[in-house]
Amino acid sequence: QVQLVESGGGLVQAGGSLRLSCAASGRTFSSYAMGWFRQAPGKEREFVAASWSGGNTYYADSVKGRFTISRDNAKNTVYLQMNSLKPEDTAVYYCNANFQGSHYWGQGTQVTVSS
Repeated sequence: QVQLVESGGGLVQAGGSLRLSCAASGRTFSSYAMGWFRQAPGKEREFVAASWSGGNTYYADSVKGRFTISRDNAKNTVYLQMNSLKPEDTAVYYCNANFQGSHYWGQGTQVTVSS
């Protein structure tokens, strides 16, 4: 079982920045594939960014060039640096861990971008 706790959400003006953090339990964090997803009101949850255990990263087109996913394996933490935020980035952001074929989710953190 993997437990995930997100933090760092909040209210920011368009063009601003936020950094989300996701702390994970477990002794094998470095082997987890970690990702961020988001869900806006009335919409389905969508992929934002992923970080594989080997170091590769992948981004949704909508955030490419603005968001950066990174991880600190010593701290069992994955981050999402969000720059040049837009009102359409407003959503609840969820951390996801993929370990041995099982997916685990955090409780989510709200990000609101005002215009």
